[in-house]
Amino acid sequence: MHRSRRRLLLMCTCSAVVFFARSRAISAQNPVPLPPLPRRDPGDKDDMASPPPGAKKAVLEQNQKDIKKDVEKLYELASELKTEVDKTDATAVLSLAMVKKAEEIEKLAKQIKDHAKG
Repeated sequence: MHRSRRRLLLMCTCSAVVFFARSRAISAQNPVPLPPLPRRDPGDKDDMASPPPGAKKAVLEQNQKDIKKDVEKLYELASELKTEVDKTDATAVLSLAMVKKAEEIEKLAKQIKDHAKG
């Protein structure tokens, strides 16, 4: 019974890692188009408030760097969880630390998903 719990947790974690890695790869192939900026009159004083043309690209690049960093952290956490599961005695119940790590992985995976959506 406990072995099946560990196996289920491990399979869920690995599935989450694969799912978010694949969704990241798919979103890189089909980037989300940005909505068009509203046109302004050249005489408007608000022209100074509009971002420079390269700012969008910089934001997207930073977003991509954040996603890569988060995916690397997700991989590390999943590997740590797998190591803990492998170390745990077959007759013991899942420890609180393992459950918290799984929740942290879930939270990070959701964060990656939100970043990927834009």
